[in-house]
Amino acid sequence: MIGYASWTGTKKTLDALRAADWRLLTGPHIMGRGHKGRTFKLPLWTDGTVAPYAVDNGAWTAHQQGTSFDSEAFERCVALAGAGADWVVVPDIVEGGLDSLGFSLSWLPRLTEHRVLIAVQDGMEPADLEGLLSERVGIFIGGSTDWKIDTMPIWGRLARLVGCYLHVGRVNTVRRIRLCQRCGAHSFDGTSVTRFVCNLPRLDNARRQQTIWGLV
Repeated sequence: MIGYASWTGTKKTLDALRAADWRLLTGPHIMGRGHKGRTFKLPLWTDGTVAPYAVDNGAWTAHQQGTSFDSEAFERCVALAGAGADWVVVPDIVEGGLDSLGFSLSWLPRLTEHRVLIAVQDGMEPADLEGLLSERVGIFIGGSTDWKIDTMPIWGRLARLVGCYLHVGRVNTVRRIRLCQRCGAHSFDGTSVTRFVCNLPRLDNARRQQTIWGLV
């Protein structure tokens, strides 16, 4: 299972992530801090080489800050970084249910050149994604914390059924890494290691271990 850490400029953290074979999660809120006119930069390791990365859309940061989704910044970010990304999260509405899905579907035709993940949010069910998922369109488990944890097995079964990619957002503990493993997630992301690199050995050890429990 692949671990993604939010991109940081701290050299010690970047070197540790690279040594542990983690990847970076970037987006308009990180690449350009959301300021119009500021030049976006690809996520780099300390030697100047481009790190393997995925692109978030910035909706979670906007939600936390109580600001509107910056569509222009997202479009500039995808124009620069989309081609080299492992995947791109389609714009969504945090905890927005079917309104979020409708918003994501309005963006989907503009992102067909990339592997994309549709963020599932509180109130959504597998039937809502019928006909949308494929090798190129996967699932990003978002939503509120309780809803995310409660529904992870459901989305895991759906991803296995249709053969699509499955990612879990906001995973910062060993317990949640175990839950990701049990639902069959391909990857997860979090900020814990970015903020406190001392957490990396413990979380990395957890992601490398095989769970003793079968898939749920």
